Amino acid sequence: MMRAVLIKEFGGPEQLYIGDHEKPNPGEGELLVKVEATTLNRADTLQRKGAIPPVPGASEILGLEAAGTIEAVGPNCGSWKVGDRVTGLLSGGGYAQYCLMHHEVTILVPENFSLVKAACIPEVWMTSYQVLCVVANIDEIKPEFVLIHAGASSIGFAATQIASSKGSKVIVTCGSDEKAKLCKEIGAFEAINYKTESFKERVSEITNGKGVGIIIDCVGGNYFQSNIESLAIEGRMVIIGWLSGSKVQDCNLNLILRNRLRIEGSTLRPRSIEYKEKLTKGIVEEFVPGIFEGKFKIVIDKEYPVTQISE
Repeated sequence: MMRAVLIKEFGGPEQLYIGDHEKPNPGEGELLVKVEATTLNRADTLQRKGAIPPVPGASEILGLEAAGTIEAVGPNCGSWKVGDRVTGLLSGGGYAQYCLMHHEVTILVPENFSLVKAACIPEVWMTSYQVLCVVANIDEIKPEFVLIHAGASSIGFAATQIASSKGSKVIVTCGSDEKAKLCKEIGAFEAINYKTESFKERVSEITNGKGVGIIIDCVGGNYFQSNIESLAIEGRMVIIGWLSGSKVQDCNLNLILRNRLRIEGSTLRPRSIEYKEKLTKGIVEEFVPGIFEGKFKIVIDKEYPVTQISE
């Protein structure tokens, strides 16, 4: 047995508690990891509320990424060995003393790098790499400008650094001047406080009316029309969420046709291990060394002991 964060019933964070749960055993291609740190992702809060279920075959325990030390190695796990410090993407199970991690989506963590920071790498950097490099194909289109909504979020920080490293000027939206300052420190070319300014108007000013080549959007409904008006000709928008709602009240489809826009949705959790393996290799080759060396920044808002999970 092991200790894990469990859910009494769907609802608020007060429904979370620490209890006993069966300790998992590693199967084919799986590593048993003793968890040192995990993170809070929006999908965890939605699952806690009962809004989304775990993907088929995944642990019902929350936690989509974790870092720790390998405790046991299942069959056919390559060169991984007991004692390796690792971080990796999970389909669930990170909010526990032990979790199962597929060896193909596992990243080796050097001794001089914090496991707390390492836990913040997989979900955020793979999602950001996926939407910018795989879906929007930033390397192919080489946009002068990229617009990232929720720039002060974890994905916003990672995506800003990825797009900037590719040579694009990143414009972000955020909800305060303090957050705008932080975004610019991370590498944003310009930060727009959406509470005091129209991002559509500011994007037009910043780009001299040309628009942006890529938009990464997690806001959805209320932003849709302004987003397509902010895209350059043959611009690409990748939708990764809908914080303002999933329905669009008003949209001028002529803009999509006339400007040859491409709009695509992107998810990560339900994708296959083979797909996630490609993302893992992508960030390990391009960005993980820079993270470990301090070239790219990991921003942590707060750290909590697991005993304060309901907070």
